Amino acid sequence: MTKLHIHRLLLAAGICAAIVQFPETAFAHVEGEAISGFFSGLSHPVSGWDHILAMIAVGLWGALLGPPALWILPIAFPIAMAAGGMLGLLGIPLPWVEIGIAASSIVLGLFIVTNMRLSLAVAIPLVMIFALFHGHAHGTELSPGADAVLYSMGFVIATGLLHAFGIGIGAVDGLPMGRTVLRALGGGVLLGGTYFLIGAFA
Repeated sequence: MTKLHIHRLLLAAGICAAIVQFPETAFAHVEGEAISGFFSGLSHPVSGWDHILAMIAVGLWGALLGPPALWILPIAFPIAMAAGGMLGLLGIPLPWVEIGIAASSIVLGLFIVTNMRLSLAVAIPLVMIFALFHGHAHGTELSPGADAVLYSMGFVIATGLLHAFGIGIGAVDGLPMGRTVLRALGGGVLLGGTYFLIGAFA
């Protein structure tokens, strides 16, 4: 395994460790319903495969692209997702949300399968557009009485964990048959997105 792949694993582990420690700080000043809002947001991205596949794929594609995309994409996605979540919380409509969510898995899965290498000038806006759809879906599903800020914090943290997981998986690229495994995973993301797209039109 090369130094780059070791760095990817360390980065993923570092992100996970930082995120795991973060709730401790968040909980220092909140109680009851506020905490339930945080956990509600934390659990939402992992409650549906349409979100899980796309968020892991962002980290995985970033790992395949290598630095600086390796860390820029997993930062850009949550930022844009938080903006989309705010639109949802405010009740501002965003057209074709379910289609956009499905399309994110289709496109990212295809990029992984084909080892597509886009410039950051294209890759960053693309993942941020996808993130808006995911964030809007999270924002519109805020539980009644839940703290909106902590809810948003929760789903952003969960997204970071999924990105880190994708980055960690991407480290197998340096192993024998690693690229084949990653292409197979990308194909799974692509098929999943296609399934969700059909469901969006059903």
